[in-house]
Amino acid sequence: MSRLTGKTALITGGSTGIGLASAIRFAAEGARVYIAGRRQAEIDKAIAKIGHGATGIRCDVSSLADLDHLYAQIKSEAGQLDILFANAGLGTFAPLGEISEADFDHMFGVNVKGTLFTVQKALPLMCSGGSIILTGSTTGSMGTPAFSIYSATKAAIRNVARSWALDMKGTGIRINVLSPGGTETPGLHDLFGSSGQSEALLAGLAAQTPLGRIGRPEETAAVALFLASDESSFMTGSEVFVDGGMAQV
Repeated sequence: MSRLTGKTALITGGSTGIGLASAIRFAAEGARVYIAGRRQAEIDKAIAKIGHGATGIRCDVSSLADLDHLYAQIKSEAGQLDILFANAGLGTFAPLGEISEADFDHMFGVNVKGTLFTVQKALPLMCSGGSIILTGSTTGSMGTPAFSIYSATKAAIRNVARSWALDMKGTGIRINVLSPGGTETPGLHDLFGSSGQSEALLAGLAAQTPLGRIGRPEETAAVALFLASDESSFMTGSEVFVDGGMAQV
């Protein structure tokens, strides 16, 4: 039996990588899927891959006006939201001494402010049994050279999930963090490519992982499905790692 039949799901950052893999999986399991992303061309490509009547909406999660438009459309078309996967995020490398104010503001604006208001503005559409999933990272639990600001945003995500789980007490809405390790996504290649040492960095990431490789988006999507479904009905405030053991040993 399909695990998400009758449910409406929104995935931000849903046009590529882990977000897209999760959208494909959620739709295949019966959900009515909405994805949000910043680039219309990528959204259109993703919708063609997802199928099942999925809907794409252009949205920059750091813009409160964009979020208002996003939720107004979902309310008008679907009436409610059962699953929110707040997955949109970004990062850039910069060691201490070279961190710019613009990079700081951009990463915290998308990863923390964007996540906060993505969740807060979704709440009026959600009811008991709803599931909120936040994308964390192994970097939120580990030190990573030249990646301190991104890592700090993900540590913030882990902490707000603990507090928000308490804020949601009595509502029946669950909130959990899904933390991938190195995963084969366009975003990872773009990030490493910007350093000029892509192949070496990818090889190093695989070598740090006990399973000896980086992950596939579909592997993280499978865990996202578990957190979205009623199979995780007694979980809230938790962090689930899909990291090949990287942050565990």
